Amino acid sequence: MSHERRHGRILLVMKKSAAARRTLPTSPFKPPAPPVLKEFAVGDRVTHDQYGLGRAIAIESDSTVLVDFGSRQERIAQPYARMFKL
Repeated sequence: MSHERRHGRILLVMKKSAAARRTLPTSPFKPPAPPVLKEFAVGDRVTHDQYGLGRAIAIESDSTVLVDFGSRQERIAQPYARMFKL
C-alpha cells in the first residue's frame, strides 16, 4: 500500500493556516495582556514594598533606577514589580 493511500490524501493537502488566530472577547482562553512597562524619571517620588518611600536620583541604562530611600540608596531593576510612582 502506498504512503499516500495509507494516511489519506487529505492529510498531505492540509497545511497550517496562514491566518492569525482570533479569540472571542469573552473567551477564558484569550492570551494574557502584555505587561505595562513602568517608566521613571530623575526626581520621581516612588514607594517600594520593602524599602518604603524614596526619590529616583539616577536612571541607569533604561532598565535600572537608583533610588534614595533616605537611610540607603538602592538600585532597582526592571520589571519594578514592587516599586510604584507616586
